Amino acid sequence: MKYLPVIKLEVKWYPILGYLVFWALFTISCKSKQFSEADKVQVQQEDMLKEGAAKENLRNLELEKEQAIESYRPSAKKDFDILHTDLDLSFDYQNQVVIGTAELTIKPFFYPSKELVLDAQDFELEEIFYQHRGNLVSVPYDYEVEKLHIHLPTELSRSDTFQISLQYKAFPERNTGGGSEAITDTKGLYFIDPLDTVPDKPTMIWTQGETAHNSKWFPTIDSPNEKFTQLIKLTVADTLVTIGNGELIKQEDLGGGLRKDYWEMKLPHSAYLAAFAIGDFGKVEAAWKEIPLGYYVEKGYEKGAAKVFQHTPEMIGFFSELIGVRYPWPKYDQIVVRDFVSGAMENTTASIFMEELRMTEREAIDSEMDYIIAHELFHQWFGDYVTTESWSNLTLNEGFANYSEFLWNEYKYGKDEAKLKLIAETESYFLEAKTTQVDLIRFEYDNAEDMFDSHSYSKGGAIMHMLREYLGAEAFYEGLKYYLTRHAFENVEVHDLRMAFEEISGQDLNWFFNQWFLAKGHPELKFEVNYSDPSAIVISVEQLQDLTKAPLYQLPLEVSWYEDNERKSKEFIVNKASQQFELKNELPISLVLLDEEKNLLAESTLARSPEQMREQFRVSQFGIARYEALDSLASWEAVTELESIIDEALEDEFWSIRESALSILQGYPEWLSDTPELAQKVAQMAESDERNSVRAGALDVLSSFSPDSYYTTFLTLAEDSSYLVASSALMGLVSMESGKVGLAEIERFASERNFRMVIPVADYYITQTILGKGDWFIEQATRMSGEGLYYFLGYFSEYFIRYPEEGESRAVDLLLDKMENDTRSYIRLGAFQGLLGFGTNGEILTRINDVAVKEKDSELIMYYKYFLESSDEEN
Repeated sequence: MKYLPVIKLEVKWYPILGYLVFWALFTISCKSKQFSEADKVQVQQEDMLKEGAAKENLRNLELEKEQAIESYRPSAKKDFDILHTDLDLSFDYQNQVVIGTAELTIKPFFYPSKELVLDAQDFELEEIFYQHRGNLVSVPYDYEVEKLHIHLPTELSRSDTFQISLQYKAFPERNTGGGSEAITDTKGLYFIDPLDTVPDKPTMIWTQGETAHNSKWFPTIDSPNEKFTQLIKLTVADTLVTIGNGELIKQEDLGGGLRKDYWEMKLPHSAYLAAFAIGDFGKVEAAWKEIPLGYYVEKGYEKGAAKVFQHTPEMIGFFSELIGVRYPWPKYDQIVVRDFVSGAMENTTASIFMEELRMTEREAIDSEMDYIIAHELFHQWFGDYVTTESWSNLTLNEGFANYSEFLWNEYKYGKDEAKLKLIAETESYFLEAKTTQVDLIRFEYDNAEDMFDSHSYSKGGAIMHMLREYLGAEAFYEGLKYYLTRHAFENVEVHDLRMAFEEISGQDLNWFFNQWFLAKGHPELKFEVNYSDPSAIVISVEQLQDLTKAPLYQLPLEVSWYEDNERKSKEFIVNKASQQFELKNELPISLVLLDEEKNLLAESTLARSPEQMREQFRVSQFGIARYEALDSLASWEAVTELESIIDEALEDEFWSIRESALSILQGYPEWLSDTPELAQKVAQMAESDERNSVRAGALDVLSSFSPDSYYTTFLTLAEDSSYLVASSALMGLVSMESGKVGLAEIERFASERNFRMVIPVADYYITQTILGKGDWFIEQATRMSGEGLYYFLGYFSEYFIRYPEEGESRAVDLLLDKMENDTRSYIRLGAFQGLLGFGTNGEILTRINDVAVKEKDSELIMYYKYFLESSDEEN
């Protein structure tokens, strides 16, 4: 902002000028005396209103500032430091209770203190003992459901180290609920089918401590900025397997069918990362150099686990070399459990995963779980080795872990696939940003769970990528190495990361961190390109984001173009609200591409014609730009341009473009009729494309086009080793209209257990009015789990809605049970959606309402309320 200079006026008093000035002042003075009393009252009232408005504005500002102070979430104050945690645990499966003995080695952090406060949620406590310099005494305490206040016998200083020991019972089932989008429950420890009452479901115990939920099963200081070493002893049936942090140093036979396992963690880590799992697991053993690796899964799924996790050794080696810091822990286990309340959790040396990673060997052929495996593995450095000091800085854990998915894809599958993943992440953030825009590093939140959103994950990862592109890969990875080495086994905040990159690069990065990490929003860019002089293209850009809430950004903008298939580019810096750039070139330019590689986290608009998008598709060297062009043409329904490039798209080297082209073809089956060569190409792709998802897409096109013409193809490929391919082929058989496919042919697949095969069979039973299948539907819904169950529930409810005599009451009972008791919110949602089809029945609607009022997930509550109110109005 420019400020006007102060101008001093030299006044010369000429006689006539002095007279005029005097007369003007006299006239004004006289006029003021002519104000009426009514005028005076009006002026007074206006002044009072202005004064009142000013006071109200001031008070509102004061309240806003006061609220900011009240809402501020500081890093946890460190009054004491836990040095070591020793736990001896056994379990009451009948009552879902943890029976524990804990001995904590502690010292005051800095200031002398006489009261120790521990987190201990829903405990029943016995006597507490204090040991210091050989003296063991019982000490008084106060307990308030979540906090344990222990009164020490004397004031201690930071030079004193002491032990607290206690016996307790922990009740993780008490006061549960809440959670976040990423972590959907807060029990901390979970008994899965503890009494073995659910068919085909194994009994398990597993933990999930993030954010502050491990204090549901052991007393601790449950804050990320508290780190300690640990020993966890687990008493279990000698038929079961245990997995914990660190190393298994001892197994003790207790007799009577019991065994005690000792898991020792010699290196310090945060309380939320303490973990174990217990179950009848099978184990697949592997190794990276001398580091032992274990993949634990339900027995019978070992071959699938070997394939699902097959890239783990390569990942560890890749990440270790990339960031220059060797994998820092003594082993790495990956455990697949039932009913997990998140996608996965990066417990130190022992990551736990959702059951979607439990696959047979055949299912694992199409596994696409590398992304989540890489995410949790990268946490072993970013989150476990170096840990955020507070949840306000969560993106220092999750942003890095999200970016690891890009890094692994870039290394293993190429830049195009990596960019596709990155674009999906940015779209996730943009969707959230439509309703919520908050600082990435933020100290104001209602609950720590609120931090687990697309800002911390998706936006954080995209920012890491922009930082790499700005600094250059070499400086970026050197910066990461310095950051990890400097802060090993410590807690960090965002400025530690900034200073690490500044130390390595020699650059000031305050501007970058201020606009991306410490502010809300993102650039909203409007571009215009003037091609009137092809040798001097003019590019205009405006930043349209609300500058009262978001920064004015500094952004590197790469402009690229092609000359005889040779790529040219130039970089400009966007740093004004509105500016222009001139791109001069010896040869005329017909098309410029802005941020062709999609490196910027920005919402951009640029008016482009279908012809220009077709040219982008044809000239760009980058699969992500070709993907964008094809996707745009499809959304614009630019039929002429699409038809002219569909053949090229089907042959594109990037599998995602081939897959998209097939999806487009499903909407234009006449192209196949008009061009038999195109149909032949699709049929060939179904047989032999190197990507199974593309083969499946080709079969879907043939099913939409002329299913009866491809009976032999469908029949053969329904036996394919890939479930993706086989299920699409089976759906092709189901969609045939000639009557060539009878019940006997479909029944051959009725015993399949994979949901991709079950759904076409279910569709056939529904559309062909095959009665007597009620038991089959109930059996499938009972044994199915995860995303497969979600997809199946729609078919399940449809069958019993159409044919209630097949067991409507049993179907409703099953759906209500899923809606009320399933731990995964998306399954509860699927059950509710299925139940709505029965909603015309008043009794069923009442039962749905009775279950809905028990829901604790805020998003599901809103969803239920909307549809139930609509049902009430209809009835």
